[in-house]
Amino acid sequence: MTTLQEGSLLWRPSAQRIQASALHTYEQWLQAEHGKTFADYQALWQWSIDELPLFWQTILAHFAIPTQGSSEPALPRATMPGAQWFPNLRMNYAEVVFAHATPARPALVARSEDSPAREVSWLELERDVGALAATFARLGLKAGDRVASTLPNRPETIVALLACASMGLIWTSCSPDMGATVVLDRLRQIEPTVLLAVDSYTYNGRAHDRAEVVANLLSELPSVRQVIHVPGPLAAQRPITWRDALPWAQAIAQPAPLRFESLPFEHPLWIVYSSGTTGLPKPMVHGHGGVVLTQVKGLALQHDVRVGDRMTFLGGTGWIVWNLQVGALLVGATAVLWDGNPAWPDGLALWRYLDEQRVTLMGCGAAMLISCMKDGLVPKDAVRLEHLRAISSTGSPLPAEAFAWVYASVKADLWMVSASGGTDIAGGFVGASPYLPVTAGEIQCRELGVAAYAFNEAGETVVDEVGELVITKPMPSMPLYFWGDAGGKRYQE
Repeated sequence: MTTLQEGSLLWRPSAQRIQASALHTYEQWLQAEHGKTFADYQALWQWSIDELPLFWQTILAHFAIPTQGSSEPALPRATMPGAQWFPNLRMNYAEVVFAHATPARPALVARSEDSPAREVSWLELERDVGALAATFARLGLKAGDRVASTLPNRPETIVALLACASMGLIWTSCSPDMGATVVLDRLRQIEPTVLLAVDSYTYNGRAHDRAEVVANLLSELPSVRQVIHVPGPLAAQRPITWRDALPWAQAIAQPAPLRFESLPFEHPLWIVYSSGTTGLPKPMVHGHGGVVLTQVKGLALQHDVRVGDRMTFLGGTGWIVWNLQVGALLVGATAVLWDGNPAWPDGLALWRYLDEQRVTLMGCGAAMLISCMKDGLVPKDAVRLEHLRAISSTGSPLPAEAFAWVYASVKADLWMVSASGGTDIAGGFVGASPYLPVTAGEIQCRELGVAAYAFNEAGETVVDEVGELVITKPMPSMPLYFWGDAGGKRYQE
């Protein structure tokens, strides 16, 4: 393995690639619509935080995001926490997703360790989302009720999220490999009315039985009136005796037109959780509008995900990158799902899948790339990856030697992104720009609309020295509040 100094230049985008980027298209639109021109990415970033309300209004307008009402004022209250965004605007996350529906490409591609890849058309996705939303309505659910999931990374999970979003229900997700206590620490706080659960799942070539765990969850969650059973690999091998159970096939059996509730910009979309290292996990509530704006900006302008692209992001359904993966649908890309161990049945399994499915952006935790490096894998010897334009790494810093491994062993002409964001904003703070070169061990830039700085202990901004990451201006996807946090006490602390 080649040893590299941090900061060594590894790759530079071609002029053709820059001009083809969604960011370049956005800049051309800014010039035409607002008379704005910028010398470089840094100047564009500076404008985006100096003119923060206008910047986010341009995201709404440029991407033609379906809304009702007025985008004025954009930010009437800029306190942190407690900022108020777009009080006169109404929208729906699911409506933005289905604005991109087309027979020209699949909405989803999905595979698991025990089943081959299959495509889910937009028509199929719409049919299932409409049917499940109608089932939720028959169960008496109304806007603001909570629906919880312990499903793996399958199409059914995305169907359920979109059905919730379409009618203003609040979604929350835990990965099926989480222990019962970990799940209960989260779900007891939010008191879900419906639980979607799988009886078993496959990982590393082995079926893992969850039937008893789910039964225990139901005994500890009296708020759950209905459990919807999504069958796993062991479903046919033993009876499922959960209380109040409805099979998935029945839940989507009755077709119904998909309708979108027109919701306030800050209507709750989902609840996500902090790690729980200091007391109970904090249940953070994000709104429809904030998530849409943040993920459209982050995926299109920062990661250059374009209409017709194919994107996958490896991570369980309890990690915020799963939500980001669904966000591919917000920008007209196909979400390519991988359910299982990326190194099963062998270390090249994921790389073959990326090649077969013509994936353009693959996201993962830095640990996955480091593991491939340590195992001595050379994917480029097995697959061409001709469609793969970018890899985005997050979760922890990507060391310089892992950057070097990607360029030596995966693909030389590749945009290797190291990004840092958070569950708390469902997006990124610092990360990628399609205009900038890639240097070993470094993050390219601050994201547009994110006033990110390093502060020393005296509260002064510093450069070229260690400091705390501080965000000095509000972002649309900051948590609205913590669920059950009367008076905002936990949030303020």
